[in-house]
Amino acid sequence: MAEVRTNVPARLDRLPWARWHWMIVIGLGTVWILDGLEVTIVGNLSGRLAEPGSGLDITQSQVTGLGAAIYVLGACFGALFFGWLTDRFGRKKLFILTLGVYLFGTAMTALSFDPWWFFVFRFVTGAGIGGEYAAINSAIDELIPARYRGRIDIVINGTYWAGAAFGALLTVPILTALPVSWGWRVAFGLGVVLGLVILLVRRHVPESPRWLFIHGRGDEAEKLVAEVEQTVAREDDVQLEPAEKYITIHQRRTIGFGEIAKTLVRQYPKRAGLGFALFVGQAFLYNAITFGYAQILQTFFDVPSGSTGYYFAVIAVGNLAGPLLLARFFDSVGRKVMITGTYVLSGVLLLVTAWLFSAGALNAVTMTVCWCVVLFFASAGASSAYLTVSEIFPMETRALAIAFFYAVGTAVGGITGPLLFAELVGTGQVGDTVLAFVIGACLMIVAGLVEAVLGVKAEGRSLEDLATPLTAAQS
Repeated sequence: MAEVRTNVPARLDRLPWARWHWMIVIGLGTVWILDGLEVTIVGNLSGRLAEPGSGLDITQSQVTGLGAAIYVLGACFGALFFGWLTDRFGRKKLFILTLGVYLFGTAMTALSFDPWWFFVFRFVTGAGIGGEYAAINSAIDELIPARYRGRIDIVINGTYWAGAAFGALLTVPILTALPVSWGWRVAFGLGVVLGLVILLVRRHVPESPRWLFIHGRGDEAEKLVAEVEQTVAREDDVQLEPAEKYITIHQRRTIGFGEIAKTLVRQYPKRAGLGFALFVGQAFLYNAITFGYAQILQTFFDVPSGSTGYYFAVIAVGNLAGPLLLARFFDSVGRKVMITGTYVLSGVLLLVTAWLFSAGALNAVTMTVCWCVVLFFASAGASSAYLTVSEIFPMETRALAIAFFYAVGTAVGGITGPLLFAELVGTGQVGDTVLAFVIGACLMIVAGLVEAVLGVKAEGRSLEDLATPLTAAQS
């Protein structure tokens, strides 16, 4: 195909923050609320699902262990499959399709009549969410100006916890006021309603101009960016300076999977190791705790199943506050310092929590406070894992890179985490649960140290400077 010279990336990066960017944030970022809602609802409803009369012959450990692992397995599969499609067919088509898969899976989960049905559609729901991670993060990074990319990505990934808080509080009236046979079905049904609202907003989010000009649709990219510039200039009453930085691209409609894989492993091995470490650490910690915290409260502190949502809502608020308050420092102080700091500090604080728990010094309230502090820092760190792998690899591999590290890291930490955590907590022995805490803490600390050595100073730099596109002409 043709060789084109374009300044589209530079024109997008030099834009001031405008109302147009808020449309991107709202249309794409709100999906993490759905993921938080899903995980929290299942964790807090696990006890109710196991009660006689729920309509499902299932145990609490099956919900928080096997059910959680199947959901995460679906997310890994969805990330890889839909991530590959995202790089091949475009961001917009896939962030519409993956949301549709999520809606279908959640609706079918609400209609579950047998454990096998429940598990099958937890897999489908997870596949939709996993695909969202690849499609959404790649689109956000390619549409947001470089100087804002870090904070926006961190905040958007952190909004997972807005959904978690909502889901936790939602389970309280469901567990206390609605019949056991259909209250949990209502909870999943509300996720469908929220997803439909997001779908309506998302229809107006454009395709990534960066993806368009690489895939032989340069005219569309130029037209789209020109329209955005006119909109920003008019709405914000600004005069845009010319963008002088150009890049020459050999346009290609498709790029082979083999070439993408070779790029990740051979051309960027240190960055690949970094992405793996960051994802394994946060995936084990988060998937184990989010799926299993209600079980801890009920097992060790005799908290009724109808009240666990209040405690989880407090943890969710701490998780949401971390990205909101710390995000701007990822652009100002820098990626390496902030990612290393949040990972290591959260790991050290979790070790302190494990020690206090083993000494019998905690109750349900103080345990929740400790976790709230730990996850304030861990949440910003976990969000930075998605930011890191979405900006340090070439444009053509971006969605699949996100998918790959999400899938591999989550398979290692996110599938084994809930299974191991449910097994250890299920014994009712304090020492076993302390062991689960220590494993999660050590993985976070190791990931933080890897960032200190291999981290990339990406703040304020264009995506093309961080990793030259595979289709770029050699100068």
